[in-house]
Amino acid sequence: MKKCKVTIVGSGNVAEAFARALRSSAAEVVQVYARNRERGEVVAALADAEHCSEPQKLKAADLYLLCVSDRAIAEVASSLPFADGTIVAHTAGCGTLEMLPEGVRRAIIYPFQTFSVGREVDFSKLYLFIEAADEATHREAREFAQILTPNVADADAALRSKIHLVGVLASNFVNNMYATAAEVLEGAGLSFDVVAPIITEVAAKAVASTNPAAVQTGPAVRGDEATMERHRELIGDNELLRTIYDKISENIWRIRETSKR
Repeated sequence: MKKCKVTIVGSGNVAEAFARALRSSAAEVVQVYARNRERGEVVAALADAEHCSEPQKLKAADLYLLCVSDRAIAEVASSLPFADGTIVAHTAGCGTLEMLPEGVRRAIIYPFQTFSVGREVDFSKLYLFIEAADEATHREAREFAQILTPNVADADAALRSKIHLVGVLASNFVNNMYATAAEVLEGAGLSFDVVAPIITEVAAKAVASTNPAAVQTGPAVRGDEATMERHRELIGDNELLRTIYDKISENIWRIRETSKR
């Protein structure tokens, strides 16, 4: 297989992650297209590629990877002069093939991971979910994905949306609970590193288990109403946090009862 030439479109978290991963891969990043010159040059340097901010200066590539926000996909894709027959893929979990312009070979390559600026992610351990408009494009999108990870799977829009929801629950929501815990710790004059060992152990147990419900601990799973009431008193008049506490406790108990059936 010839060396795949890739142009990354975008300069955000996902673009940076792909730039870092592709730099040491069997593919070659020829350009990073980004209207934000400062960020574009940073991302391009990570991939040993050149930065481009003018559509007319886009070079030929085998794959154009659109790493932009869901709401920007259609606008950005329609503004670039892709040649007919070019493979154009976006990376959005909740996006569809129809967001891409007609005339190109449409594909989706969705990386199931959380990305942040400045953090390098091991792509070989994550899943890439792909979809394409035709068999030949699907084959080439899969070949590209397999350059980065052995964990490549097909997922249409409906399945990807569910996977994206899982990501929000397991990542975004959980991180928000960390931030909430940090607020409580700060109010008690303690630093966040107090809770770090618990976070590490809970995540390790959940990943090691075939069913995270089996390793659930705490007053809610025990039905310890006395302790839970004490927690509610500590929450005080913060109605939002009290509602979150009660609803999650209710869901812990529901999953406990469901898993016993």
